[in-house]
Amino acid sequence: MNTRTFTNLDTPRLILRRFRDTDLASFMAYRNDREVARYQSWESITRAEAVRFIAQQSHHRPGIPGRWFQFAAEVKAGGALAGDCALLVIRTTPRIGEIGYTFARAYQHSGLASEAARAVIDFAFGPLELNRVIATTDCRNAPSVALMERLGMKREGHFLHNVWFKGEWCDEYQYATLREEWSRNRVS
Repeated sequence: MNTRTFTNLDTPRLILRRFRDTDLASFMAYRNDREVARYQSWESITRAEAVRFIAQQSHHRPGIPGRWFQFAAEVKAGGALAGDCALLVIRTTPRIGEIGYTFARAYQHSGLASEAARAVIDFAFGPLELNRVIATTDCRNAPSVALMERLGMKREGHFLHNVWFKGEWCDEYQYATLREEWSRNRVS
């Protein structure tokens, strides 16, 4: 697939697409929610940072090694921006990708993050032809751990005091799935 022509990924309830200028207010709302930011690398976002982020992401394309691509997750029923799902193709090992996700509180615990992550992993193994997809989370982030396990990803690592995060040492889990495992699990 020529990712230069990427327009969107379609799921039953979501359209995963590039960010648009009209996403600014919703994007800033969930990025400035302390609960949403709790396990993220950021605390908040200014208007100028959000405008710059949206402008950059609207011109990026998925699959560029070393560059995160954020898929804006738009709810089909009503068109609201629910959150985003990210994909990074590892620069030093371009057949491996990493995913992440952030959803506004109003859209959490509804299966939308799982739906978005599943579509992004399908995209990674399909058109991008990656061999492995990983995800890392703070061990205390039970909803993220549950999401990765619902996706069928395997916990491959438990790293103690792996990262200095928001003023304290934190433990992390790393999950992964291989292309053949994903294909096998998607059929069954």
